Amino acid sequence: MEVIFIKAFQLLLSLAILVVLHELGHFIPAKIFKTRVEKFYLFFDPWFSLFKKKIGETVYGIGWLPFGGYVKISGMIDESMDKEQMSKPPQPWEFRSKPTWQRFIIMIGGVTVNLILGFLIYSMVLFVWGKNVVTVENLNSGFTVSESMKKIGFEDGDRILKIDGNDLEDQIQINNILVSRSVDVVEVIRSNESREIINIPDNIGLEIISAGVVPFAPNVNSVIDSVLTDSPADFSDIKKGDIINKVNGTKILSFDEFEELKKINSDYIELEIIRNGSQFSTVVPFESMDKLIGIIIKPDLKITTKKYGFFESIGEGYDEAYWKLKDYIYQFGYVFSKEGVSQLGGFATIGNIFPAKWDWKGFWEMTAFLSIILAFMNFLPIPALDGGHLVFLTYEMVTGKKPNQRFLEIAQMVGIILLLGLFFYANIMDIFRFL
Repeated sequence: MEVIFIKAFQLLLSLAILVVLHELGHFIPAKIFKTRVEKFYLFFDPWFSLFKKKIGETVYGIGWLPFGGYVKISGMIDESMDKEQMSKPPQPWEFRSKPTWQRFIIMIGGVTVNLILGFLIYSMVLFVWGKNVVTVENLNSGFTVSESMKKIGFEDGDRILKIDGNDLEDQIQINNILVSRSVDVVEVIRSNESREIINIPDNIGLEIISAGVVPFAPNVNSVIDSVLTDSPADFSDIKKGDIINKVNGTKILSFDEFEELKKINSDYIELEIIRNGSQFSTVVPFESMDKLIGIIIKPDLKITTKKYGFFESIGEGYDEAYWKLKDYIYQFGYVFSKEGVSQLGGFATIGNIFPAKWDWKGFWEMTAFLSIILAFMNFLPIPALDGGHLVFLTYEMVTGKKPNQRFLEIAQMVGIILLLGLFFYANIMDIFRFL
């Protein structure tokens, strides 16, 4: 229950930050162009508000339905569907009375803020905490690969060297890259240190989604946690922190393999050890019939933290935001497939991506990611979203004619119904997965 509360609180806090700043992206240019803003709300307020206060001509409030937020701009067809106001003659302070280019800036402000915010947060995270990666050297035991990956040539113990000729900085990213980008070839290094080039099918992303299993699961290193004093391992110069690479000449991918391979010889075990990047071999005699050598092994996945200076973090933050956006756009295409639409999720799915324990780095990384998603989703050309309004404004700028008001009202209603349908479908899928 504590985990659920922590994740839910992080989601609400993240949404509150993103919604307020998104709506400020509309609010500020509206004020600059002297357009009246009647309401500025965090969360929706059907029937009642948790808080509201009128300052000047604007009512600021907090609703009870945490599905977003809104600014109600005078003279604009929006989710309020205020037909009475729109039936009256246009007033100078109304949205509809402003030049097209001003209305365009007002409408695109929210998306712009979310894109800039995502970039700034990523830059801040990289500057303050750095970037955690699992390098090819860190992942000594490689991956356990799924059956679908084995069919195209991958093997257990593989590590990823290059993707389409480019070095892979973080091994863990291989799963995301195969689903989110067009990949032709992957170069791997096998557990026997040989190298192979594997051709990737065009439909690999859909195959991974259909399989429903993680294609590449990292194998943790078998690390010496402690060495008993005066034990065979102690006399063989084995030390805490050493990584067991091979047992009796065979590379191990897990602790279970260590237990199996040490049974090969009756009197001793031959170990290949990695210490500070260097390798050496040692023979350790068993001290009893139980084949004990006096070590305690713990699984451990080594992580390298890359640190960035102030100006470096700006460039890296831009790259991070760029690839998050590009990958998400690529993945969005799966929505139009049977396999992809079955993976849609609502608030439970989104909340579940936050850390189970309070972690500021994890919180800000997810907030930046959600900011990028919010920008993209709002830019979609669907009536009721910012993108829908921008389509109609672009039409007006090109043709010099405003779309018919009745048409805009119908389009707005259709957009609202479509979005509500997607909203309920996504959250119902969450319930089905829980059950």
